[in-house]
Amino acid sequence: MIAPEDQPGSPTQYFMLHNLKQIRGHKLAALDGEIGQVKDFYFDDKTWAIRYLVADTGNWLTGRLVLLSPYSFGRLDQDGKVLSINLTKKQIENSPSIDTDRPVSRQYEQNYYNYYGWPTYWEGGGLWGAGEYPVFTPVDRPYDFQSYDYPRWEDIHLRSVNAVTGYDIQATDGALGSVSGFLVDQKKWQIRELAVETGHWYSGKEILITPAKVDHISYKESKVFVKLSKKDLELTEEKHLATAGF
Repeated sequence: MIAPEDQPGSPTQYFMLHNLKQIRGHKLAALDGEIGQVKDFYFDDKTWAIRYLVADTGNWLTGRLVLLSPYSFGRLDQDGKVLSINLTKKQIENSPSIDTDRPVSRQYEQNYYNYYGWPTYWEGGGLWGAGEYPVFTPVDRPYDFQSYDYPRWEDIHLRSVNAVTGYDIQATDGALGSVSGFLVDQKKWQIRELAVETGHWYSGKEILITPAKVDHISYKESKVFVKLSKKDLELTEEKHLATAGF
């Protein structure tokens, strides 16, 4: 599936969208060997950017949660079901450990980004800090652990893709169905569309909703509230099918 991607000077560029549920379970290949497989993704529910991949490292780093930023992502081989990671196993093993019983904190992120020498995504005004893409120029410098002064329970809006999959979709006039997937472009690693499995009102079809149409996500109720009615979605889907020639 393809979708338009706005880019300075190239408004008609197109990039492949991938459903994250199809990437789950892919092998992770570091520069010097396999490190495990894709377990989950954490997305920012304000910008809809994928901030981290959660790796299942099997028996390699047993009992440890390993997060990998899109800054480290290399080639995604859908046929071979492999995502390349531009890091060595030693780099990953020596990266800052995270408390698995608590949410990701800004203090942890600051040390994590400092360790790898990556620009922080929350500073600079762009989707990825100073820019719109997770690219950087490597800096060879020693890692200096810091105890940064951030509120302990600051909400940095990171949510689990696995957890939100299955949430009910609530339209302005009733239930639409449930979240069945997240379509992301691998240029920005930003969620472009939510796949929704509809109920009986629309013959159980799968439809797509852009994040711009999401009003808010209620984690307490396990629901995604959208700024659309069922009729809006029917008309949008009919227009899409007509444009596609169906």
